[in-house]
Amino acid sequence: MLNRVRSAVAHLVSSGGASSPRPKSPDLPNATSVPPATPEEPKSPSARRGIGSGAPAKTVEARASFSRPTFLQLSPGGLRRADDHAGRLVQSPPDTGRRLPWSTGYAEVINAGKSRHNEDQACCEVVYVEGRRSIAGAPKEPSRGQSCWSSQKDVTHESLIIGAIENAFQLMDEQMARERRGHQVEGGCCALVVVYLLGKVYVANAGDSRAIIVRNGEIIPMSREFTPETERQRLQLLGFLKPELLGGEFTHLEFPRRVQPKELGQRILYRDQNMTGWAYKKIELEDLRFPLVCGEGKKARVMATIGVTRGLGDHNLKVCSSTLPIKPFLSCFPEVRVYDLTQYEHCPDDVLVLGTDGLWDVTNDYEVAATVDRVLSTYEPNDSSRYTALAQALVLGSRGIPRDRGWRLPNNKLGSGDDISVFVIPLGGPGSYS
Repeated sequence: MLNRVRSAVAHLVSSGGASSPRPKSPDLPNATSVPPATPEEPKSPSARRGIGSGAPAKTVEARASFSRPTFLQLSPGGLRRADDHAGRLVQSPPDTGRRLPWSTGYAEVINAGKSRHNEDQACCEVVYVEGRRSIAGAPKEPSRGQSCWSSQKDVTHESLIIGAIENAFQLMDEQMARERRGHQVEGGCCALVVVYLLGKVYVANAGDSRAIIVRNGEIIPMSREFTPETERQRLQLLGFLKPELLGGEFTHLEFPRRVQPKELGQRILYRDQNMTGWAYKKIELEDLRFPLVCGEGKKARVMATIGVTRGLGDHNLKVCSSTLPIKPFLSCFPEVRVYDLTQYEHCPDDVLVLGTDGLWDVTNDYEVAATVDRVLSTYEPNDSSRYTALAQALVLGSRGIPRDRGWRLPNNKLGSGDDISVFVIPLGGPGSYS
């Protein structure tokens, strides 16, 4: 995924007579050639769906062995300890190794046993490209039949970068389709990608991972989860326009509960693809079909099968006990949000937090912000280890501690039994971008 984003942005920035890329930087791990900084966290939405980008099972030979992020520098023994579902030790880059760019903090922990390996995967690189490209050309005299196009549309650098990221997600999804046909690779994953370029941070999300900025105590959401509930109207619209995708087994309408045969002819609340509220309708025979979107919260499902509506892969996913494909309802395109770093003067305590769903399932934005304030206040602003300590604290706070009835939080509620991965990227101070 990182290579797709990197190549797309590199082509965008360097095409049109640009000079050749700069050589690899000797001071940064994994430095190659394209724009700086791309943390990425692909996430498999559930164990049933197979694997994320770092797991084993049915894959091409080059990817056959299980691995963790290279920047963790795990030895074979360390890899075994990281794979321990009972101990669930938190893993971070070693203090003795090279730090991640800009003192970025990272921590992860394996799930409590729902899958054999950690299904999260992450990477972080600083890369460079040189050269500039003119975006808007000189206006041309409109030719016959083109009088409505009096001038060329203005296209901003920002919109080009967003388009390059969106295109990279689509290319990655197409690559996974080819791997499925050629190498019997099944499953899918979510992806959360951050790109810093030309003074702006681009956060692209397809799935249920999320990112927030904590700036001077203020919470700025940089993504949202894509679930059957948040994308209900898009899913219903597709089912309405293409009823053949429902196979005569599902209805695109939503009801507060499952409609029973004895309720035929009665008036019951419903809503369709155009509605945010509820209204009454007379129940007909077609309304007895199973709803396209059902359930609430983490139990919401599309076609009673999958709880995430955007991501990569899942080209062969079918409705349970059916041959109906679900892929037409799943989008590989991310939502991209942009944050302009030049518009604010950031302090060392301002951070961008990226987390997989293992974090957000049990920890809300306000609790994350409180942890940011609590942990960073105990470190000097120039201490480069403070962001790793914060990432570890966020992971530990969501994992909890082992008790007789599973992993528990201090309030005795269930901790996260999922894989948890967290990046903490400083926006100011000694870790600022230069």
